[in-house]
Amino acid sequence: MPELNQKLEQKLQQKLSPQQIQLIKLLELPIIELEQRIKKELEENPALEENDYENNNNEQEINKDDNIELEKNDNLDDDNDEDFESKEDVMPIEDQYDDSDEIPSYKLKDNNYGEQTDSPQSFYSVGQSFQEYLESQLSELDLDTFDEQIAKYIIGNIDESGYLRREPASIQNDLLFLYNISVEEEKINSILKLIQDNFEPTGIAAQNLQECLIIQLERKLKDKPDEEILNITLNILTDFFEQFSKKHYKKIKDKLGIDDKTLRSVISEVLKLNPKPGNAYAPQSKKNVFQIAPDFLLLTNDGEPYIELNSTNIPQLKVNRDYENMLQNFHKKKLQQQREKEASTFVKQKIDSAYWFIDAIEQRKRTLEKTMQAILDYQKEFFREGDENKLRPMILKDIADRTGLDISTISRVANSKYIQTPFGIYPLKYFFSEGLENESGEEVSTRRIKKILKEVIEKENKSKPLTDEKLAEILQEKGYKIARRTVAKYREQMGILVARLRKEV
Repeated sequence: MPELNQKLEQKLQQKLSPQQIQLIKLLELPIIELEQRIKKELEENPALEENDYENNNNEQEINKDDNIELEKNDNLDDDNDEDFESKEDVMPIEDQYDDSDEIPSYKLKDNNYGEQTDSPQSFYSVGQSFQEYLESQLSELDLDTFDEQIAKYIIGNIDESGYLRREPASIQNDLLFLYNISVEEEKINSILKLIQDNFEPTGIAAQNLQECLIIQLERKLKDKPDEEILNITLNILTDFFEQFSKKHYKKIKDKLGIDDKTLRSVISEVLKLNPKPGNAYAPQSKKNVFQIAPDFLLLTNDGEPYIELNSTNIPQLKVNRDYENMLQNFHKKKLQQQREKEASTFVKQKIDSAYWFIDAIEQRKRTLEKTMQAILDYQKEFFREGDENKLRPMILKDIADRTGLDISTISRVANSKYIQTPFGIYPLKYFFSEGLENESGEEVSTRRIKKILKEVIEKENKSKPLTDEKLAEILQEKGYKIARRTVAKYREQMGILVARLRKEV
């Protein structure tokens, strides 16, 4: 039998308090979510309220002469950024910026630059859902009650893109188990065919892309049954869809005996079709639900750029004076009843929480301003002119070293936040990129290399697109030491297809 014994052991551990964890979460929030978080706190904490300057110009937020001793959390020194950083350093860094998670290089243009809106969100009222729109077309099929039930279930399984993602056999099982409706699979297929042939938008209820495109072509052929190109296109999509999607055009031409001109017409016809027919109805309900709300504004003074934090919709906060007076009264008298003691504890907790939240919002503001100012100083040439070629290689550590903040803090600030400039709206991650030396030894941003790479691909002969190996050679000729696999990595990050799939006839 193993011997059991006890022993004492000392361990030194650092742990974050709940308040510090909440402070870190506040730091991660973009401006829209911060507004919602403040609103929630105002609703939940009666000791916290908005500071109405019009009605409280002569009121002091904190009366130092009051004989109220509110206990502060010893573990949270709100006036010391350094202390906060050392404590935060023990937390795992889940959201470190990864260069592979690249934001696309295009700018998010703001068409209303310079205009102020009351809210960054623009809501739309949608009177009819996509499924309701499809169900409204059922009357055109003249179905009986039984068939209409089946049709409604099929419609209910059509997704926002317009595709039916369940097999007829699965629908048959669903109807039996969920609604005790016994129906043959052939019946389901026949009703599905009616929906595909008659409903708008055309191509609805297809089970895959190939079927979706074929449905649209067949609808076109009803009006133009003798159109040669339409018939050839239907033949290719029916019998050679895989080769067509992989751009194996030579195999298709050889098997069908068609020339380049005919194939170009086929490609043109396919491009007119809608791969996501549901989007033809859904965009108003899904697009532009909200516009990007920048967290920072880039302004200029005598040609010199400077940063302002966008706080248009962020209310000023203060502690409710009635609650402070209530706590003061509790302190002045001896509390006898249990109810009074509980009330005193409740009021004190709410006031402490309100003071903490106000301080946390202020510390978030200081940290964001400090980080963004460091980014501005590092990339000042870009912010003066908006020239992407002026972007310097910059990683999280560069800004961490300048600010004295932890890398994880810089990552949290950069995540999901935007800056509005005269040249467009940019995500903060846009300004972070690795560096690469050219032949002269100058370190250039990988973003500049990606821009050159994109320009080379745009100018290539589309009938003979450049391979990654050839692209690497061209970049090396331009003075950039780069390997083929690095070219492939950058191309994929920019969403550019491989050479074979970029080929055009």
